[in-house]
Amino acid sequence: MNTNAPIKRSEVLRPLSHEHHHGLLLCWKIKTGIKKNIEAARIKKYADWFYSSHLLPHFEMEEKFVFTILGNENELVKKAIAEHRRITELFDDTTAISANLSLVAEALESHIRFEERILFNEIQKAATEEQLQFIQVNHSDEKFADNLSDTFWK
Repeated sequence: MNTNAPIKRSEVLRPLSHEHHHGLLLCWKIKTGIKKNIEAARIKKYADWFYSSHLLPHFEMEEKFVFTILGNENELVKKAIAEHRRITELFDDTTAISANLSLVAEALESHIRFEERILFNEIQKAATEEQLQFIQVNHSDEKFADNLSDTFWK
């Protein structure tokens, strides 16, 4: 069995998967900046911008409209929410910035892989057409606008 086969994502959940893609790019940018010995404050500035502009709204959308399909008592949802909290704590921690940036990249990448490979598949299986429509009404696939004021990863 090929475990690397593309996942057939519901049309309604695709915008969230696109956002996950941008989150994975953030992880890559952080790792690239670290490898290039870029000053941690520069990487942190970009990461904080991404967090407030894209990641926080994404977490809120998932928790308010997507995870409710399985319910807050579902073990997968509990795990996802706990990971959201952990990632938020890492962004909020201003001590040991270099170490925290590595931890952010690691935790966020792992979290996105979990949601894409496991959680979203379960949500797709359980969701009714009405629930999917509710997500669609409350979320749209907006064009990603990157902050290119300091492209340290290039």
